[in-house]
Order: sequence, then structure tokens, then C-alpha cells
Amino acid sequence: MKLPWQPRIPAATPAWDTPISEARLLAVDVETTGLDPDRDRVVSVGWVPLDADGIDLGGARYYVITGGPVGDSATLHGLTDDTVATGVSVEQAHSEFIHALQGRMMLAHYADIERGFMARIHRQLTGERIDYPAVDTFAIERRHMERLARYPRGEDLRLARVRERYGLPGYANHNALTDALACAELFLAQTATLKVATLKDLRY
Repeated sequence: MKLPWQPRIPAATPAWDTPISEARLLAVDVETTGLDPDRDRVVSVGWVPLDADGIDLGGARYYVITGGPVGDSATLHGLTDDTVATGVSVEQAHSEFIHALQGRMMLAHYADIERGFMARIHRQLTGERIDYPAVDTFAIERRHMERLARYPRGEDLRLARVRERYGLPGYANHNALTDALACAELFLAQTATLKVATLKDLRY
């Protein structure tokens, strides 16, 4: 029996035994005021759907989210208080995100950030604890390098550095939509290179 404090997994999330060729994913990135979901907040979120047919740019979305001052985090993501003041409500962004995630599994680079912040938003708005299973391109690359006896340092696993090793073009960092697209492209490059059969092979 499911205990009341156990987090719920979104409906129709693909099972871990889903073949990679059939997997439907949603590459997600958030820009935040800090790294603690309990203290900091999301100022922008972007996502891009992808599946066996490739990346669906028609389904890409980007939202700046209204809220309080962004503080020093503006030096990273470039979103000022004035820009944030013109954004959408967290309720709207959350609703659109939940809709986009239906039938898909989250994909992110260092996915604990996206999982933590989006779960926190869900709990704040609904009172419900939720868990977002995710595929993590950061974890995929770390395990790959360790298998090759190349023990990575933090810099080696940054999104831009990993993309460079796969011959992917450089993008500007810290824009949620651009980083989500960059993650989606990296995932396709990784799975084309590595021997993986199902999502379970990528579980971290």
C-alpha cells in the first residue's frame, strides 16, 4: 500500500524498461535565484520534447516567472527584476509544464536541480509531494568516463564541456530554453555513441 508521505510519480511516465527507441522525453532546464529549492525560486524554465523521431522544436516552450527580486543571480541568467516582473505566474508555468510532461520522462543535465525545484513548485501549489523520474546527461557522462578510467572533475562534466567532446556546437549558457535544447542534443549524441537498450540503462 502506498503510504501518504510517499511522493507520487506523474501519470503516464514511461517505465524504466522502455526501449530507447520508444522513449518519449522532455528536456528541461530551470534558472533560479540559488541552488536550494526550499529557499530559492525559479525565475525561468524551458523545455523541449524529444523522442525516436528527434527533437520537436514545435513543442519547445520558455517562460520567465514572476516573483520577488532576483538578487545577484541576475549576473548568471541575465534576467533583471524588471524582466521578471513581466513574466507569467508560477501557476501558469507549472500548468504548462505538467501538460508538456504527460507521457514523458524528464531529461536534464544534473537533473537533481530541475527535479527539486519543479517538485517544490508542485508541492507549494497543490500540497502534494511528487517525484519526477529523470534521465540525467551529467550522470550518463560521468559513468561513461569512469568506465574509460577517466575520472572527471567538476569542469569536465559541465554541459558545454561535455557537448564539446561529442563535437556539438557551443551555445551561450544560462538561458533555460537554450540549455534544454543543448541537453536534448547531448542526449541524442550520447545514446548514439553508448550501448544502451532501455531507459533503465541510463538510470542514476
